[in-house]
Formats: sequence, structure tokens, C-alpha cells
Amino acid sequence: MRTFRNLTIWNNLRNLVKEVYTFTQKFSSSKDYGLISQINRYSILIPANITEDCAKSLNKNLGRLLQISLGSLYQLEHRIILCLDLKLSVQTDS
Repeated sequence: MRTFRNLTIWNNLRNLVKEVYTFTQKFSSSKDYGLISQINRYSILIPANITEDCAKSLNKNLGRLLQISLGSLYQLEHRIILCLDLKLSVQTDS
């Protein structure tokens, strides 16, 4: 069984989760909580998919789960772009 802690991609994605949470903390509390929740959830889901594969013994699963992770990355990027388009970040409540 492989260990996910030694994978460079998992460690990079772990840092991405921290960056995403820092980004979403800048949102106004009155803004779209659903979108913020989705962004945070996707950022966690991506490295979780890789972690899941490490618990399995078949190498063919790694390619499949990396494809799933890539799809989740695109969905995460889409939601972040939406937030920027809607100017949801770096605004504060008065």
C-alpha cells in the first residue's frame, strides 16, 4: 500500500486547500454561502480522491482518480471565477 503523505501532488493540493480557505475567508458574511461552501468542499475533495487511491492496491485506480481530481479542479476554478465575476471576495459588511 502506498502512502499519500509522500506524494508531491497531495502535498501541493494540501497547500491549495489552505489558499482556498484563506480566499473564502475574505468573503462578506452576507454573501452567497452556498458558493463558498462548494469552493471549500471541492478544495478538500481533490486531495481526498488521491488519498482514497493510496488505500487501494491497484495502480490502475490512480489514473482514474487523478482524472476525477482534475475534473474537480476545473469545477473549483469555475466557482472561483464566478466569485471574482460577482465580486464576492474582499468585500466587508458595513
